[in-house]
Amino acid sequence: MSGPPLSIRFLLAHPAHFLALGFGTGLSPWAPGTVATLLAIPLGDWLALHTGDAGYLAVVALLFAAGAWASDRTGRDLGAADHGGIVIDEIAAFLFVMFFTGTSLARIAFAFLLFRLFDILKPPPIRAIDARMKHGVGVMLDDLVAAAMALFVFAAVVRVTGWPA
Repeated sequence: MSGPPLSIRFLLAHPAHFLALGFGTGLSPWAPGTVATLLAIPLGDWLALHTGDAGYLAVVALLFAAGAWASDRTGRDLGAADHGGIVIDEIAAFLFVMFFTGTSLARIAFAFLLFRLFDILKPPPIRAIDARMKHGVGVMLDDLVAAAMALFVFAAVVRVTGWPA
């Protein structure tokens, strides 16, 4: 990888870096995508308490659009289109998941595990999107598809078993 190393200095050098690196969670030396997804939980709870459904979805849509821009800029500055420290995609995608799962701790935990599983394993078509679509939109899109797949499995399990309530 070329470009500057991840650091607080890099994080604060440009607003795109701050956003793309998930407000600093992308600097985590351990599983930055997981740490960023965990940050989405209190953000989603706050949105659920302080916005209506339209406001919540508007914030998520804005975060996806801004995340595509920020990921593209930050990837270019780092010399890696989908650098592991770019984690705004996990935050935005899990906020989307939480909109449908609600704020029950059991539901969030189950959805978290499903989302991380799909995001890490990248089954088709996620792997193809990740391989073919680099830069901002692709960075965001593969996580959106992982979110959709997690929501599908979540809904199926809830429908069939009633768990988690």
